[in-house]
Amino acid sequence: MPLPVTHTQPAGPTAGPPVVLVHGFASAGTKDWPAARWAEPLAEAGRETFVVHLPGHQGGPAADDAEDVTTPNVLRRLAASVPSGQVDLVGYSLGARLAWDLAATKALEVRRLVLGGLSPMEPFAMVDLAAARSSVHGGPSPVDPLTAAIAGMVRDQDANSLLNLVEGLARQPFDPAASVPRVPTLLLAGENDQMSQGIERIAALVPDAQLRHVPGDHLGALASDEFRAAVLEFLGV
Repeated sequence: MPLPVTHTQPAGPTAGPPVVLVHGFASAGTKDWPAARWAEPLAEAGRETFVVHLPGHQGGPAADDAEDVTTPNVLRRLAASVPSGQVDLVGYSLGARLAWDLAATKALEVRRLVLGGLSPMEPFAMVDLAAARSSVHGGPSPVDPLTAAIAGMVRDQDANSLLNLVEGLARQPFDPAASVPRVPTLLLAGENDQMSQGIERIAALVPDAQLRHVPGDHLGALASDEFRAAVLEFLGV
């Protein structure tokens, strides 16, 4: 079943392929890709946009079972959410991890790929899910800092769905070396983003990839004007 999308038509003559935007974990399409900063200027430039709403997140379907949200199943649903044909693909954080695989496996026909805030490791595989689930239902805070951070991120959202998503994605940990995109690629990372430490190793895997650092930490980088300007320039807007 396709995932929900927010679709924006170009305001004038089409000037390039559609742009697909994929948000991060425990965020939302409207939060990571606010229309005034992304869909509206892209529409004015003649570009159609699709903001995908991931399972467990605002605007997306619930994730009632981890098996439904393994990486292959999420990728399949994501690819089915946009029309066939060439697209420009932009992902941030978890969205970047999914975008990497969509381009590398050719589940989407990607013309240009932008990966922001991408972690070279698989954090979800290190989460103590039992401790996280206990915590969000009133139990003690997890001792493990990563598990505590994940529990804190999901507590005020659909925690059950988001932790099922963590479990499902962790079953096939992200391994960038296993399959590499072969399309023009821009990687963006915040200068103070601890999540993207080691992104140079990922950039080295992709032929002729561009790597740029922008101001900010993991959240601030995405909100920076430098991030937005770099993406639009790379997409030819």
